[in-house]
Amino acid sequence: MSTPAPVPRASEKPLWTPSERRRQEAQITRYLNWLKSSRGLAFTSYDELYQWSIGDLVGFWESLWSYFDIDASVGPRRILSQVEMPGARWFEGARLNYAANALRGPSFREALVGMSESGAVRTLTYGQLREEVAAVGCGLRELGVVRGDRVAVYLPNVVEAAITLLACAAMGAVFCICPPEFGASGALARLARVRPKVLIAADGYRYGGKTFHRGEVVRAICRALPTLQHLVVLSVLGDEIDSHGPTPTLTWADLRRPTAGLVVDDVPFEHPLWVLFSSGTTGPPKAIVHGHGGIVLEHLKSLTLHRDVRAGDRVLWLTSAGWMMWNYIVGSLLVGATVVLFDGSPAYPDLTRPWEIASAQEVNLFGAGAGYLDACRAAGLRPGETWDLRSLRSLGSTGSALSGAAYDWVYDAVKSDVMLSPASGGTDVCSAFVGPCPLLSLWREEMQCRMLGASVEAYDPEGRPLVDQVGELVLTRPMPSMPLYLWDDPDGRQLQESYFSRFHGIWDHGDWVLITSRGSAQILGRSDATLNRGGIRMGTEEFYAVLGQLPGISDSLVVDVATASGGSELVLFVVPAPGTPWDGDVRGRIGAHIRTELSPRHVPDHIYALSSVPRTLSGKRLEVPVKRIMAGEPIEMSLSLDTVANPESLAEIVELRESLAGMVGPLAEHDGAPERE
Repeated sequence: MSTPAPVPRASEKPLWTPSERRRQEAQITRYLNWLKSSRGLAFTSYDELYQWSIGDLVGFWESLWSYFDIDASVGPRRILSQVEMPGARWFEGARLNYAANALRGPSFREALVGMSESGAVRTLTYGQLREEVAAVGCGLRELGVVRGDRVAVYLPNVVEAAITLLACAAMGAVFCICPPEFGASGALARLARVRPKVLIAADGYRYGGKTFHRGEVVRAICRALPTLQHLVVLSVLGDEIDSHGPTPTLTWADLRRPTAGLVVDDVPFEHPLWVLFSSGTTGPPKAIVHGHGGIVLEHLKSLTLHRDVRAGDRVLWLTSAGWMMWNYIVGSLLVGATVVLFDGSPAYPDLTRPWEIASAQEVNLFGAGAGYLDACRAAGLRPGETWDLRSLRSLGSTGSALSGAAYDWVYDAVKSDVMLSPASGGTDVCSAFVGPCPLLSLWREEMQCRMLGASVEAYDPEGRPLVDQVGELVLTRPMPSMPLYLWDDPDGRQLQESYFSRFHGIWDHGDWVLITSRGSAQILGRSDATLNRGGIRMGTEEFYAVLGQLPGISDSLVVDVATASGGSELVLFVVPAPGTPWDGDVRGRIGAHIRTELSPRHVPDHIYALSSVPRTLSGKRLEVPVKRIMAGEPIEMSLSLDTVANPESLAEIVELRESLAGMVGPLAEHDGAPERE
């Protein structure tokens, strides 16, 4: 294993330190006071609390069950058995439901605010949301959906997606969502695996001021799903719904059925809630199954104790419906907060739109991918001077590492007393391992802490923990929101190989992490090569599979490369098949194919020809080293040439990189890359 080069320690002066009032009002302080009064546990520092949370897993997670007053029909007879990983069993005997816990807010309080690029707004109070969930749940039952059935959703970030999630949860059906940015191949790589009974799909979506019709894609999806019994079409664009193939079709309005009230079925703690799909970096996307109880506890812990979300708060996170952050932020309903769902491009008509929304909606927690914040910085925006952000207490960031310059920009141009709260975790647990804490100071380029209950270490290649050195991010003890299992993995072999093959009984996450001696953390990137474009995460293997459908290409390699302006550009290297001319027409066909079959956001910014793709001696593409080389890192720091089967290919890439002047600005005139939507 080759670790990244050591990184300089961040400044010894914190960028932000919570005021005494902020500390006293924080939700985690209330929890500490409760532990002292109800459990006789007194902790004088966050580190003491953290060490207890990972040392006494039974005591910690049971305390959250009691503190958050989980709505359950039957309590647990045992908190944790089979502590080893994989195989840990949580809260055996307990019966509860995610929907019951998410819909406890008072009837008058706003629960969901849906906003579109056009400015249309739809608001549902908790009372109205309960009615909508009841009506949709009744409709799904009339379509024959029962506990354990899968309901597939092909919708943008609209309130109907959240309603469907809650309706599925209420009856014990399994919710599976894929955003309509994916073409037929991308959607089927996910949805076909779970064999859904019902598909709820939009006729299209709007993004960046453009309209994308999805009728043909929906027909293709229906034809390829033999288990599908019903199609429900949500009219976003007003397209005709009778053109979606032979599957019995009804509208969203038809699905909503009269009902006497919300019916919620209590299910076991580890009953499947949803299937989230990994990015597919090392093969087809993993279908990750999470349970009701684990998600309820983890999201309450993370949102309340770490992000300091309170009942009545308003939260906005810029995300697509295909990113785990969508599921996570909808979990704010568990806290009794108001969730603002923005369906559209954060850069349309320009980068100021989300800040305008945050101000108008009086948002308390505003989150985005690191790329958006860096883009705002590069554009010279000063949101704190332009909009009223008095309500903003926390500014979240995830998806990739936030640059030090963006840290500086937040405290100079956004708000001097905001808690900048970057975090890092994964779809695998639908949460974060390292992230914010309202009791702690924040240092530049760091995350404040390892999260409660997450036994995070940085391991060297021999499995020894490191401090102030870069190592593999591992978890040494289980968490309730770890996958119950992977779909179509009956013997658990894929789960074992995905997370536990390197260190026996230890979860290996695939991130490079640095744990500092003060307890904070830095993420130095992934040891795989996930592509994250506008919140749509995709693995390179899925990209290659779609690209392989085109004739004339014998090999390829794709990387997402940071630019000097603070953004990133998708660079595709291809090896043309013998006899295939390399010209602008070929590049145009590649871009059009990726746009149609995979995702418009994954159309490469640049496409270049190589004589061969760099591979290891065992035949694996060298994606991560190539990404580092394109970012300016010398070859000798990126990898050992002894592991490369064809070192001459790297020389080609270095020569190309030097001709591009550091990847600054648009370069389409050099390579003829197609315009990306």
